[in-house]
Amino acid sequence: MLINSVIIVLREVLEAALIVSILLAQGQVLSLPRVYFMLPVMVGAILAVVYASNIVAVSALMGGIGQEIVNTVLHGLIVICTMVLIGAIKKPQAKLIIIIAGAGCLATAMVRELAEIIIYINGFASVPSLLSSVLAGSFIGAGIGFSIGVFFYYLIVGMRPINGLRLSLVMLSLICAGMVSQAIQFLMQADLIPSHAPLWDTSAWVSEHSIIGQLLFALVGYEATPTATQATGYGLALLLAFILAIQKPRCDDVARPKGVK
Repeated sequence: MLINSVIIVLREVLEAALIVSILLAQGQVLSLPRVYFMLPVMVGAILAVVYASNIVAVSALMGGIGQEIVNTVLHGLIVICTMVLIGAIKKPQAKLIIIIAGAGCLATAMVRELAEIIIYINGFASVPSLLSSVLAGSFIGAGIGFSIGVFFYYLIVGMRPINGLRLSLVMLSLICAGMVSQAIQFLMQADLIPSHAPLWDTSAWVSEHSIIGQLLFALVGYEATPTATQATGYGLALLLAFILAIQKPRCDDVARPKGVK
């Protein structure tokens, strides 16, 4: 249970940690007060506790697919907010849009990821023989996830603004595409869209249940056995993110001091 807990919690923490690190780093580049991003994290954490505490009632909604529907909506909100960020993050004059989209993305991500961790740990609350191992593994997984998030924060902040912005856009695009793929998977689990045979299976090379697989899952939305629908959704999300990125002013405008032509 120790290794399983490390992997499961690492995946959930890392997804949220990457989003937080990217937005905090770009907030610093754009001179935005951290309170604009830390407050949504706290609000999201509170909502995650409420969601996890009522998971039984939520799951029973809509004929037993309530949890899948809620998770799909949460992923959809993250995708929308992330797309808005990708389109606006290069425009210093669009600070209000960045703040609103960033706050929505952070709060929603916290609800989604933290609720999953709470639900997972609560599942072992009545099994004392396993709970200590689960808690230890969860602590280790959370520590690794936070550490990677901190690493990317300082990596982005330490770069030239233009390079840090480019890295942020790439990471946000990959996270967004991964969220689309996950949302499609939830809809397939709820039998709201048809599920087809996987296009390929790379489990023999990199298992989704390994630490490397979970790192790739959080970083690039890795799926060992994607269906055609998931692969299409992933590709379209990346394409849309690319279009949004290139349609805005040049990245160099962000790094250029005021008054310099």
